[in-house]
Amino acid sequence: MVDLEFKYNPILKKLKEEKPFNPGIAIILGSGLGDFAESVDVKKTIITKSLPGYPPSTIEGHEGKIQFAEFEGKKLLLFQGRIHFYEGYSIYECVLPVLIAYSLGCKKIIITNAAGGININFKPGDLMLVTSTNSINIKKELAELIGLAGEKGKLNFHNFPSQSLNQTIIQAALNEKISLKEGVYWYTKGPSYETRSEIKMIGRFKGDAVGMSTSHEAVFASYLGMETSVISCITNYAAGITNKKLSHADVTETAKFVKNKFENLIKTSLSLID
Repeated sequence: MVDLEFKYNPILKKLKEEKPFNPGIAIILGSGLGDFAESVDVKKTIITKSLPGYPPSTIEGHEGKIQFAEFEGKKLLLFQGRIHFYEGYSIYECVLPVLIAYSLGCKKIIITNAAGGININFKPGDLMLVTSTNSINIKKELAELIGLAGEKGKLNFHNFPSQSLNQTIIQAALNEKISLKEGVYWYTKGPSYETRSEIKMIGRFKGDAVGMSTSHEAVFASYLGMETSVISCITNYAAGITNKKLSHADVTETAKFVKNKFENLIKTSLSLID
């Protein structure tokens, strides 16, 4: 188990020195969803390359920015660009945005991602509120990250996803007349998309959507006591659902297509948060 606050002390110290305010809500923006930052009042932008030891994102649709922003009086911390296992990073690096959000005082976090749809009732462009995640492919790394969990950490995780935050998002969807799906997010490490056989297996185990991020971020944030919710943008049918070949270009294209729907859901959710 690594002492993350010690390991990333230079990054945390610099951010605490440069922050324009104390954020209350963090949002991690998934592939193709980074444009959300342009729709709110950004007070300060920090390029992650300027932070000592911050892992650079190498994936299209992940810009590598930390934004301090405001929306309707809410103090936000936005992450444009996440860190993935399939880029060659360790779990300690992959959860760095969550550690930063927690260290800067965020009590709530909304984690978003682009995911492949497995549930036959889902189609590209749908938004799915995550009711649970399957992290079986990353159990070993999570054990290394958290170590021997104490009673407090275990109790914190019982509130994942945050029931109050999920209800807020559901109410926001109703207010905006957005058809919001609900389902289980299944994590895979990558770096390649899943095979048809793997998707068939995940479907049989009741996975509704699949992706290569989020689960470890959500587990770690919940363990730390942050109210955590996850929204997946279904950007494509998973392998074998149709005969179409998968590509990252389709992922980012669909995410941009649902940009307005995604922004409206997040903004209305923020408005409803006490």
